[in-house]
Amino acid sequence: MNDKHADQTIPCNECQAGHLRRRYLTYFTWLGDELITVPDFPAWVCDVCGRREYDGHAINQLSLLLNPNAGRPRPRAVTRKTETNKPTSPSRLE
Repeated sequence: MNDKHADQTIPCNECQAGHLRRRYLTYFTWLGDELITVPDFPAWVCDVCGRREYDGHAINQLSLLLNPNAGRPRPRAVTRKTETNKPTSPSRLE
């Protein structure tokens, strides 16, 4: 797997001693009353304290997929016809 983040580390803000490294974990979340699991989900894990920070881009993509309106056409906005304000001719000076 060619991962551009494979060798990148980020200092851990939780323990101040470790470094977050890119790993792939199983992500768990609730969707209503159902537990959803996503294998091989990208996350940053501290090598000392174990803190996990899930990849923000991946979370956004997952949110789009789990959105109850995903795949449904978006309703069109209803537009009302209004009278156009036609410019009136300037009044004549008498």
